[in-house]
Amino acid sequence: MENFRLKVFRTVAQSLNFRKASEALLISQPAVTQQIKALEEELGTPVFNRTRGKVTLTEAGTALLGYAERLKTLADEAAQAVAEISGQHRDELRVGASQTIGQYLLPNLLAGFLKSHGNVTLSGSSGNTDDVLQNLADHKIDLALVEGPCSRGDVKSEPFMEDQMLLVVPPDHEWADAEVDLESLTEMPFITRELGSGSRRVVENALRKAGLRVQKLRYALTLDSTEGILSAVEAGLGVAFVSRWAVRNQLSLGTLKLARLKGVKLSRVFSVAYRIGPVPAGSAGAFHRFLLQNAYDVAPRTTGRKSTRTLRAPAPQASRNTPSADAPA
Repeated sequence: MENFRLKVFRTVAQSLNFRKASEALLISQPAVTQQIKALEEELGTPVFNRTRGKVTLTEAGTALLGYAERLKTLADEAAQAVAEISGQHRDELRVGASQTIGQYLLPNLLAGFLKSHGNVTLSGSSGNTDDVLQNLADHKIDLALVEGPCSRGDVKSEPFMEDQMLLVVPPDHEWADAEVDLESLTEMPFITRELGSGSRRVVENALRKAGLRVQKLRYALTLDSTEGILSAVEAGLGVAFVSRWAVRNQLSLGTLKLARLKGVKLSRVFSVAYRIGPVPAGSAGAFHRFLLQNAYDVAPRTTGRKSTRTLRAPAPQASRNTPSADAPA
């Protein structure tokens, strides 16, 4: 029932990023731009400033956002009232997910949930871990699916799935299908996610724990999406750690290869987070229980090969007892 143009505006205003808005709305980025342009023409004034790649709200946009939020609330209340009168009440579930989960796992998780809970209206959004948890705290979503445990005091999290971070390289790279010493990581250009990303935190913490000075890594490129990182590695711009869920198609096609990091296992958990207090009820509670019990059953299959060769850094390394990470099955 909400005006679609205002919905696009609200979504861009929340992330101040046209690409992220297009992902959340499941439409193309040019379509988002077209809707905003039409809205600005209708109002006769810009609602966003776009300078040097940065998007900010104009004074008019800030004023409009408050009304757009109120109109969204009224539309939801109207739809619920009509549904209750007609006996067709539908619960609403708003789920936010960090980018890896949102792009590679959330569609399967929601599809599996709907098989047994078909009378639920779903909405999803994505961003980095810090942004998603803030949306949860601000009551913009009911549940947050994020990478790793939450350190915030206003939310509680429970793990529902384990993940591995895999070292990916171009198919013709010297590390392809090889086992690499930890210190060798400092020899190659390194591609990583932005600060605030759960993936980046997991990788850097694991490398520090294994004894590597993260400051020695040659950060060649920082990107705010896993797909961008995969494309950059395919283009030969460097090496990167990505989730096993993200790279399965590239491994099947042979456009990327794995390298195994000797003696280091980069694993993490995916967690479902909710605001501090009682366990969520209603559709949010049902999806919470579904994740804890059925996440592995509905997740997409992974693919990959175990490495066969070993490459060592020039200087001898101290032995480590941490078990090596296997490639995904």
